[in-house]
Amino acid sequence: MTLRLDLDALVAIDVHTHVHADTHGHMALDEELSAAASKYFKGDPYDPTVPDIAADYRAKNMAAVVFSVDTEMATGQPALSNEEIADLAAEHPDVLIPFGSVDPARGVSGIRLARKLVEQHGVRGFKFHPSIQAFEPNDRSVYPLYEELQSLGVPALFHTGQTGIGAGLPGGRGIKLRYSDPMLLDDVAADFPGLTIIMAHPSVPWQDAAISVATHKANVYIDLSGWSPKYFPPQLVKAANGLLKRKVLFGSDYPLLRPERWIADFEQLDIKPEVRPLIMKENAIRALNLDPTGPR
Repeated sequence: MTLRLDLDALVAIDVHTHVHADTHGHMALDEELSAAASKYFKGDPYDPTVPDIAADYRAKNMAAVVFSVDTEMATGQPALSNEEIADLAAEHPDVLIPFGSVDPARGVSGIRLARKLVEQHGVRGFKFHPSIQAFEPNDRSVYPLYEELQSLGVPALFHTGQTGIGAGLPGGRGIKLRYSDPMLLDDVAADFPGLTIIMAHPSVPWQDAAISVATHKANVYIDLSGWSPKYFPPQLVKAANGLLKRKVLFGSDYPLLRPERWIADFEQLDIKPEVRPLIMKENAIRALNLDPTGPR
């Protein structure tokens, strides 16, 4: 599939948006986790399908990376179909960039699925949530999957830091934050230098570690999703404004955090005028390899 994004016309590329429902009424999260997440983000419950996301972002003149998260092995909640998400996104190539999600616990079948999704369904990257999927990103058993993604030339987007999924529930519903320590990704970035890694979110309580990894490893980026910019740690704002100005990406965490809310708060940050377009769009074009005429 050839993407038909008009990169010049887009005002922004949101690299972090969730598909919460398919077109058959199936949900990505069970009711308890969904309710807890909505409470954590202080937002109105909204469970968009792929066509809903396309309409929302087309109205904003933005593009969006869309995905669900395969948590079936850990939570028992049936995963939304990667194939359906990608095929629906292909109907809206002017605004949607499909990512897949494969739980590493699926083993060889997950590796085969990853290749199928890229080669037959136009998937452009993969989303992982180590805390919910309950795996350490630097576990050697996951390395064959990374090897496949590296050979396919697609990026891997990893949740890092605190998560709103399970927040406030007894025991956090068993979800362990330690799996999302960004320092675990330093091993992955070193061992797979051809794999683009995007660390999602301000990585609280490990923000300094995330900045260190992104500074040291050329193949590592940070997306700024999941937190209103008014709550960004000061060292993240400083890095985004200087040392990492070409390594940070706009992401909202839609629909739990809407892009209009994120952007309104981002406009209040003391970010240099020349850095803002890098964060909002230009860095994503490079990280996601969207410009067929430019270098990766």
